Amino acid sequence: MSDSTPNENLREEFNRWVADGRAADLEESHLPITLPVLDLMRIQPDDNVLDLGCGEGWLARLLSERVPEGRVVGVDISDEMIRRARRKHVDLENAMFVLGGADEIPWAASFFTRAISVESAYYWPDPARGAAEIFRVLREGGSGWILINYYRENPHTDRWAANFSTPAHLLSAAEWESLFGAAGFTGVASRRIPDPTPVPQAYSGRWFRDAEQLRGFRAAGALLVHGTK
Repeated sequence: MSDSTPNENLREEFNRWVADGRAADLEESHLPITLPVLDLMRIQPDDNVLDLGCGEGWLARLLSERVPEGRVVGVDISDEMIRRARRKHVDLENAMFVLGGADEIPWAASFFTRAISVESAYYWPDPARGAAEIFRVLREGGSGWILINYYRENPHTDRWAANFSTPAHLLSAAEWESLFGAAGFTGVASRRIPDPTPVPQAYSGRWFRDAEQLRGFRAAGALLVHGTK
């Protein structure tokens, strides 16, 4: 049994994702549920935006286009993800990528006007601390947003736990809202973001039993939780 810390285990796991080529597929799989969220966030041209769990930087690239007068900071626990993001997006003058975890975001307090985390929050070793850290780095009036597919109300993820290589938190929408409220956020709310991606007739992957379950998963949608500082 390894005596590594949770963050070290996460770093090793997502470094393997890079080595296996899985990180390169995240934009295709997450874009359909993320684009509606970007519209809901009402991003302004001069916003400073945190992308927590940025991976190889696909979302940071989209965000940088929306904030020509602001800044985007991508943070990820995987040093290989950060290296890849920096290499792929060296031309983005208003974006940078920093190694770090949700439990201690490597940035000064009260800097960001928006913060978003896509398909990352359930991996955080301590979700309550992650929510508090997002609150800390936001300016007053700023908003925090998390988007996750693994949550208790979606029964179509029942196979996921056995396939995770690192621990993941299966929380309900109410529990996530409670964490945001405890961190200090106001106006906390949640909603579902369905995935309109067509489902193939046959499915043989490890995450779902069959194409019908995949169809149900996409129809149920991802959970979006947000609040204001």
